[in-house]
Amino acid sequence: MTESRTEFKLKTPPEDGISSVKFGPNSAQFLLVSSWDSTVRLYDVITNNMRLKYTHDRPVLDVCFQDAVHSYSGGLDNTLKMYDFNSNTETIVGTHDNAIRAVEYSSEVNGILTGSWDASAKLWDPRSPRCVGTYTQPDKVYTMSLCGEKFVVGTAGRKVYVWDLRNMGYVHQRRESSLKYQTRCIRCFPNKQGYVLSSIEGRVAVEYLDTSPEVQKKKYAFKCHRIKEGGIENIYPVNAISFHTGYNTFATGGSDGYVNIWDGFNKKRLCQFHRYNASISSLCFSHDGTVLAIACSYMYELEAPPENMPEDNVFIRYVTDQETKPK
Repeated sequence: MTESRTEFKLKTPPEDGISSVKFGPNSAQFLLVSSWDSTVRLYDVITNNMRLKYTHDRPVLDVCFQDAVHSYSGGLDNTLKMYDFNSNTETIVGTHDNAIRAVEYSSEVNGILTGSWDASAKLWDPRSPRCVGTYTQPDKVYTMSLCGEKFVVGTAGRKVYVWDLRNMGYVHQRRESSLKYQTRCIRCFPNKQGYVLSSIEGRVAVEYLDTSPEVQKKKYAFKCHRIKEGGIENIYPVNAISFHTGYNTFATGGSDGYVNIWDGFNKKRLCQFHRYNASISSLCFSHDGTVLAIACSYMYELEAPPENMPEDNVFIRYVTDQETKPK
């Protein structure tokens, strides 16, 4: 693939599967990347260089920025770490009883949220830093997303719990995925009206938080990331979702190696990029919607892995209104 101005590969990528890519809160310049090689890397995508790298004892499954100079990360070592870019120091904030699968920063309550395979979510106060609340989930946490003060958690068993960060005393909504198979990713609409959920079987559901019947009528699901070859339809997991905050459109990435961009309100696919060399494991639009980070890694979908393992890469793609704006 020839590199163009619109898309390029990051230099010094992780050495094992990429689990998460996240842009900084107000910047299209800095990108955090967590990996199964037990590292978290900070890249400057404008100069295309790795600014720093720190490690966990085991593979890292998720990472987030708290602000421009602090990251939080967790993974199979069950440990939440905070890293300060200015002083190059790390702090162990606390632990779960099992792997930390998801890490998010909430500006609404200035807290870090973690979701774990121990079937709990925890809220951490970054100022102290300490755990200020533990909230039981219905099963292992696979994915979570913030919708303003609403906190949406997707677990094993196709369960979805909606919490309110201003009152975590009880679960505000107990839901079930409208897709038949295991949930892979949930991301909330920037306009805070609902969320998009993907499954391991080439489907995406658009869901609304308002429980009134007229709003619930608008929810729907669609098939994607399926390829017909020789009369057989191959169905791929939809691993990643990321929203364009300006347009409320979203990108999906699948194990078919494709990235699609969708207009969820008008039920339209806006575009599909070229096919990448491996599964799309994570996606993240920059805050201003000008850049999309695309993580490609083999995700062990097949019982026998390929002899030539594809490289792990992060592609930085400058996107246009043509690709992302509702028509």
